[in-house]
Amino acid sequence: MKELFGTGVALVTPFNEDKSVDFDGLKRLVNYQIDNGINYLVVMGTTGEPATLNSDEKEKVKATILEANNGRLPVVLGIGGNNTMAVVEEIQSTDLTDFCAVLSVSPYYNKPTQEGIYQHFKAIAEVSPKPIIVYNVPSRTGKNIEPETIIRLANDFDNIVAVKEAAGDIVQSMRLVQHKPKDFLIISGDDMIALPMVLTGGAGVISVIGQGLPKDFSQMIQYGLKGEVENATKLHHRMMDSIDYIFEEGNPAGIKALLKKINICSENVRLPLVNASYDLQQKLNTFVDNY
Repeated sequence: MKELFGTGVALVTPFNEDKSVDFDGLKRLVNYQIDNGINYLVVMGTTGEPATLNSDEKEKVKATILEANNGRLPVVLGIGGNNTMAVVEEIQSTDLTDFCAVLSVSPYYNKPTQEGIYQHFKAIAEVSPKPIIVYNVPSRTGKNIEPETIIRLANDFDNIVAVKEAAGDIVQSMRLVQHKPKDFLIISGDDMIALPMVLTGGAGVISVIGQGLPKDFSQMIQYGLKGEVENATKLHHRMMDSIDYIFEEGNPAGIKALLKKINICSENVRLPLVNASYDLQQKLNTFVDNY
């Protein structure tokens, strides 16, 4: 899965003032990633607010991204949930021809045991025609996937090829790198520790800030993969404040405020999320002006 090395970005879904989907903004966003060195795109991740899109909107968003991309970058599709059979049915009924992998979040709210998590991904692996990236994000799901469970899945299923590790725990990430099968990929899901994860054996990142600062963030990850620590660290230090800011009031309100500042799309999100506050928008504007 060489397509999954480097920097992927979990694309936002831009909205107009009336909260309808801004398809022109979405096209600008895709082209901005491609023009600035991003390695692959992630569609319908949490950052894309799929929980607030209806079925028709989801299909139009996917089609718009694929059309704008025009085969230039690999594309990963998010399909996940806390009803295992519904996830299985969605994978079976979705045309995955244009996608290189499926990103599937660990079941949220139900808080299954480690065995329940294993069985959930086993059911998905048995039906998926595409490689699977397991997504561990305990701050959202309420349940951590322990390294032992990830390694068990990696060893048992050839089509489970990676984990997007977003526990924010560098020690846990190092344990995964230590015990993973040779070709299994550890991908950071946390922008702040993406570089240290790469430097300790990770394959890259699926990023949020990367879509706002694609050139430098993707360059930082490439430096990290090449072991050029000094160059990578300089870029990391330049961008650190922006990472804090975009998550200060939740995702994707922060990154959308930054994208507004650089004229990609509006800052609008859909309820129950609300737009970034005036104070946060001013912080982000000042950051970009000084950057």
